[in-house]
Amino acid sequence: MFHKEGTPSILLGTTFTAVVLLLSDYFIETKWIEMTIQIATLVFLLIILQFFRNPKRTVILNENQILAPVDGKVVVIEEVYEGEYFKDKRLQISIFMSPINVHVTRYGLSGIVKFSKYHPGKFLVAWHPKASEENERTTVVVENSTFGAVLYRQIAGALARRIVNYAQEGMQVVQGTDAGFIKFGSRVDLFLPVGTPINVALNQKAVGGKTVIATKA
Repeated sequence: MFHKEGTPSILLGTTFTAVVLLLSDYFIETKWIEMTIQIATLVFLLIILQFFRNPKRTVILNENQILAPVDGKVVVIEEVYEGEYFKDKRLQISIFMSPINVHVTRYGLSGIVKFSKYHPGKFLVAWHPKASEENERTTVVVENSTFGAVLYRQIAGALARRIVNYAQEGMQVVQGTDAGFIKFGSRVDLFLPVGTPINVALNQKAVGGKTVIATKA
C-alpha cells in the first residue's frame, strides 16, 4: 500500500523505468552495459516505492496515551522553551526519520485541532538544534481532556522540499489516522506538558501509531 502523496512520483518513476527498459533493449548492443542500466533503473523505482509505502496499522485508541506520530529514532527528550504557541516550558520529544523510514505522519492523540500553521524556511539537516525554528515546518496543536494541548511540529530535513499537513483548525481528529507526509529525511517534535510520564528512551526506535510515547492515568 502506498501513500496518496506518492502517486505523481510513482507514476513518473514507473513510466521512466518502462521507457529505459524498452529503449535499452533496442539501442544498447553491449549486454553488460544494458544490464547495468536496467538494474540501476529498477533499483531507482524500488527506492521510490519503498519511500512512499504506507503500511496499514491497526491502532488501539486510548485517550490516556500519546502514540508516536512517525517511524524513526527518538533523538531528543528534554525540557525546552516553546515560543511559538505556548510561550512557556514544555517537554520536547523528537523523532528523527531517515530516508528509509515510513514518512507518513499520524495523529498521536484524538482531539480538536486548535492551531495549524505552515512556515517556509531553511533546509538544515533535521538533527540540527536550530532546525525546529529555522527549517521549513508546520506547527499543529491538538487538544483533548486528558493531556490538554499537545503540539507537534513536522520539520523538513536537508533533502526535504515539501511537507504535507492535513490538520485544519477546528477539525476533530482521531488517534493514529493520517495527518500528513514529509518527503525524505526529516523529523517530528512533540511538545507535552512538563511532568508528563514518558514511555520512551533516547535512541529507541519508534513506530508511528504503535509506540506509546507518553501515558497519563
